[in-house]
Amino acid sequence: MTELNAAARAFDKDEGVGAIVLTGSERAFAAGADIKEMSDMTFPETYTQDMLGDWADLTKTKKPVVAAVNGFALGGGCELAMMCDIILAGTGAKFGQPEIGLGIIPGAGGTQRLCRAVGKSKAMELCLTGAHVSADEALRCGLVARVYEPDQLVDEAVKMAAKIATFSKPAVAMCKEAVNASFDLSLAEGVRLERRLFLSLFATHDQKEGMAAFKEKRDPTFVDK
Repeated sequence: MTELNAAARAFDKDEGVGAIVLTGSERAFAAGADIKEMSDMTFPETYTQDMLGDWADLTKTKKPVVAAVNGFALGGGCELAMMCDIILAGTGAKFGQPEIGLGIIPGAGGTQRLCRAVGKSKAMELCLTGAHVSADEALRCGLVARVYEPDQLVDEAVKMAAKIATFSKPAVAMCKEAVNASFDLSLAEGVRLERRLFLSLFATHDQKEGMAAFKEKRDPTFVDK
């Protein structure tokens, strides 16, 4: 996670990057935690070492992160995918939180993000039984946005990220902030935040350019200011 977080921070600061694509191999999106390494750890060790403490760093990026999931995304792999803003899956992808079979529970946000993604009942089923869900079922329950053939997945993820990157970076960042805030705020608080962000964009050049381009029936040229 240290290398992944460092790369995400670098991309976030790079003005030439508009969106990030995260993917793994065809067999697995991410392997998750090392069970052999964890097996002999004690509570004092896990607590004082802040085990999994840096796993949420990916969620701090202001730029959208698109996950392209082929193969297995189980345990920490599923949690990592859910830290991304959009999940795209290959037809053979499998998602799940099997930690219950190890005598533990998800520890990097699995119980919280899964419930927000698919609802309490489905999240309970997956966390309490350790069952896997296919890409198609993940699509039906709202965990993933789209499903593609494995050999098309990464290209489609890059295509989506490239489209996002054509828009104004301030607007994209504020849109991401508003949507993510819906998990933590009441409806009234969320609407107030959305309105403040909406109004603040009228102080940008890109708002003027975007609306002028619409009126003039041309493509906008955003400068991210």
